[in-house]
Amino acid sequence: MDKRFDIVAICAALAIFGSACGNQSGTDRAEAAPAVERAPETGEVFFGSVKQLTFGGQNAEAYFSADGRTLIFQRTDENNACDQQFTMNLDGSDMQRVSDGTGRTTCGFYYSGDDRILYSSTSHVSEECPPMPDMSRGYVWPIDEFDIYTANADGSDIQRLTNEPTYDAEATLSRDGSTIAFTSTRDGDLDIYTMNVDGSNLKRLTSTVGYDGGPFFSPDGTMIVYRAWHPTDPQEARDYQNLLADGFVRPSRMEIWVMNSDGTEQRQITDIGGANFAPFFHPGGSRIIFSSNHKDPTSRNFDLFLIDLDGSNLTQVTTESTFDGFPMFSPDGKKLVFASNRHGEVEGETNIFIADWVEPNQE
Repeated sequence: MDKRFDIVAICAALAIFGSACGNQSGTDRAEAAPAVERAPETGEVFFGSVKQLTFGGQNAEAYFSADGRTLIFQRTDENNACDQQFTMNLDGSDMQRVSDGTGRTTCGFYYSGDDRILYSSTSHVSEECPPMPDMSRGYVWPIDEFDIYTANADGSDIQRLTNEPTYDAEATLSRDGSTIAFTSTRDGDLDIYTMNVDGSNLKRLTSTVGYDGGPFFSPDGTMIVYRAWHPTDPQEARDYQNLLADGFVRPSRMEIWVMNSDGTEQRQITDIGGANFAPFFHPGGSRIIFSSNHKDPTSRNFDLFLIDLDGSNLTQVTTESTFDGFPMFSPDGKKLVFASNRHGEVEGETNIFIADWVEPNQE
């Protein structure tokens, strides 16, 4: 799946921007600076200690391993012009590239045993980066031809899991490691599917015209949270379908939805306007954390918010004035990892941060 809200904002979610990619293979290690302690911003009462783990380049979509000891994330830097998959320890050490350096990759995730990883790549189309999107049509995301790949945790033994001339990306796994949820255009719309970890037992879960994507399972695996926009005006629906036919989607409007893991009982959780994305379940399973610019939908300022499953108790988590997104709780619920423009040395620089999670009402 989104760095600053203009041409560098939400885009990290789909790993859009870059120039020509190098033709590298295997893994390489990146020089990692020591993690730096950062004070929470005023009002960030859910955060205890906050540490910045990456410095420079564009870093986003950091997700915990099943044992909570490492992170997989996507990164562009002076050696990787396209987004590539990296892993690192929770203190930022031992950073290494685990994708093969070709094409563009997005949405890395660990298998339940942490022996393998999952990510999407365009490398089967070309070793180079996909072309830049045509912004003459406004702010759009290109829907490139991604397929889902799996590899050993060190990047070896790469295997292609899907084989469709469509967009297959945004893949995540259930906590028990049995099921992959992902977003695909294989049936002509942006919809959510599930399949077994070997690619079998494919099921389409959503079918309403519009964008359904970014799925994550609840801790017990019974529900899926996702972002969606379903145009109700006939002209808007036609515009959406025409744009999608040309390989683009406009992401400026999205709300948070949940459904059962079999696709039943689909229901909208937020109705607040703006772009709401990157939802993830709180460890208790009754709340959702997500990123939003609903306070000013024209703004680059995205913050993290919590909301109950019934749509009540919307609570702001971050207060920094630029971009905060891609939150994920550690398996034990004690830490939150997220991407942010805060403390960037250049405008729009996105880095990975990790915070000790504090429940204010339990202190």
